[in-house]
Amino acid sequence: MREISKKKQLDCGKTAGEKQKKEIAKKALDAECIFQKRLERRHDELRWLYMELYGNDSMFAELCDNLRLFYLERNEALRVLDSERETDQGWYKKNDMLGMMFYIDNFAGNMKGVESRLDYIQQCNVNYIHLMPFLDTPKDRSDGGYAVADFRKVQEQLGSMEDLDSLTAACHRKGINVCMDFVMNHTSEEHEWAKKARQGDGEYMSRYFFFDNAHEPSMYERTVPQVFPTTAPGNFTWLPDAGHYVMTTFYPYQWDLNYQNPRVFNEMMYNFLYLANRGIDIIRIDAVPYIWKEINTSCRNLPKVHTIVRMMRIISEIVCPGILLLGEVVMEPEKVTPYFGTLEKPECHMLYNVTTMATTWHTVATRNVKLLKRQLDIVNSLPKDYVFLNYLRCHDDIGWGLDYNSLMKEGVKERLHKQYLNDYFQGYTGDSNSRGELYNADPITGDARFCGTTASMCGIEKAGFEQNDQAMEKAIRLDVMLHAYMFMQSGIPVLYSGDEIGQVNDYTYKENPHKAADSRYIHRGAMKWELAENISNPDTVEGKIFHSLAQLENIRKREKAFVSNADTWTIDTWEPSVLCIGRYYEGEKIIGLFNFSEFDKTAWINEADGEYLELISETEMKPIAVNIPAYSFYYLKKK
Repeated sequence: MREISKKKQLDCGKTAGEKQKKEIAKKALDAECIFQKRLERRHDELRWLYMELYGNDSMFAELCDNLRLFYLERNEALRVLDSERETDQGWYKKNDMLGMMFYIDNFAGNMKGVESRLDYIQQCNVNYIHLMPFLDTPKDRSDGGYAVADFRKVQEQLGSMEDLDSLTAACHRKGINVCMDFVMNHTSEEHEWAKKARQGDGEYMSRYFFFDNAHEPSMYERTVPQVFPTTAPGNFTWLPDAGHYVMTTFYPYQWDLNYQNPRVFNEMMYNFLYLANRGIDIIRIDAVPYIWKEINTSCRNLPKVHTIVRMMRIISEIVCPGILLLGEVVMEPEKVTPYFGTLEKPECHMLYNVTTMATTWHTVATRNVKLLKRQLDIVNSLPKDYVFLNYLRCHDDIGWGLDYNSLMKEGVKERLHKQYLNDYFQGYTGDSNSRGELYNADPITGDARFCGTTASMCGIEKAGFEQNDQAMEKAIRLDVMLHAYMFMQSGIPVLYSGDEIGQVNDYTYKENPHKAADSRYIHRGAMKWELAENISNPDTVEGKIFHSLAQLENIRKREKAFVSNADTWTIDTWEPSVLCIGRYYEGEKIIGLFNFSEFDKTAWINEADGEYLELISETEMKPIAVNIPAYSFYYLKKK
């Protein structure tokens, strides 16, 4: 009997094993079918674009073979997410999307630390986190992580690829999307390719722009603008040990990649897919306008840049259709919008609303909404499928790239106005309460950029230092009003970590010899977790700001007029300091009123089309000649 029973167990085990093998084989066959269908739908366009750029059949065949391998390596959970998002392609356009960006070490030490803080992130109503650069970089020559030495290795102090896998999986379990930077314009001089190129290996030299004399570099310099004329002048660096010039658009230790070489494109796409397979949901393409270089051009926004971005979009749709491409294009709207592509041939899913951000702070300094209104009208006139990321502050400085043609018609001169803005936000003029520092100031042109946190620019730092309660209340009102206005814009709002508690400038960067020369570190301070403990105390600065933002976030999630593709427009207020924005979607209408002045103002509007409810105070209010206190706002919903 025992022998028969044992035999039955063996037979059962054998049957179970065979069943498991069949299930595995079926899943593999299903996966193969899905990949082949996706490839078949997009193959012809991808091949046409690739051959137009490179004319290389064997390299294209290699690319397709590797797309298959990366898809088969994509884990089951990510494939399920891909399938859900293919079905609901507008998943990121809903009114519950709220982002937060932060440096991993500043926020929580390392990736494990971030994973331990996901409950706090959820408490902030955030469901999209942008992890600032975390890939391997040289310690003191990294440009804040944008000089990548290894695209498949995490900086040791931040963790490992296994930690990244764990973090993204934990985020997905909580409904949080993860964004990372993909630095594709250049590598660090410490990258394996750069090291071999420096040693004279022709194969690797061809992956960059190497010249053994100054003739061609000088031809480029005639037409290519400088990015950092004071801290990193020119676009080339001489390498004495290699006896060559190398193109370095940003900094001497960041070597520009040559995308005229198909090997560069293929290998960078493999890096792109490797990172996507780590569970990344949103890949931010850093410095995308710069990636194609041609002599006798500005090397900015060239047509073949769009060919590359379109191929990236197609590749992602084949291998990992659940991810989004976010383009970093720091330019005016007419140069930004082409990176969305067309409805038939889309490129980026999302772009930054950079000009509006800068114009917002111009409005704070001038108390005049005219230019901002014009800027919003331009954005609102674009197709509703275009999704912008809106923000008040980010990791970078503020460049005053405003619409100076419009300002000149008002008698405002560019150089003098830039000087005024920088003086204002340093706290020198215009009855300013702001605090901050200049970055990359050029004494010849008079140009400079500005650095500071949202809270410090709103006056919270100054009021705290002076222990002035009245000034603090006004500064908090300005801070909250700006966030309320940002939430009212068309697109997805993104917080800069620390803004939810009113974190001010951090001047300790001056004590670090590796950071002291870069004033951007003034707004890159470590998260003050001891202050975050005050968020439940309504009598603290942190509690007041956190509670107010939470109220705004909940209203935005609740009211469907805040969806990304709602009708959005501006309304004349006949008061220079007051901005009015309307939103409409599926029968619901909301009007936002924002006072950019430190004095009470009246918005001379007349929206007499029904009864309205003010959503913050939950009181009835007629949108007719509305009196708005200093630095305050109203959300009025038609009943």
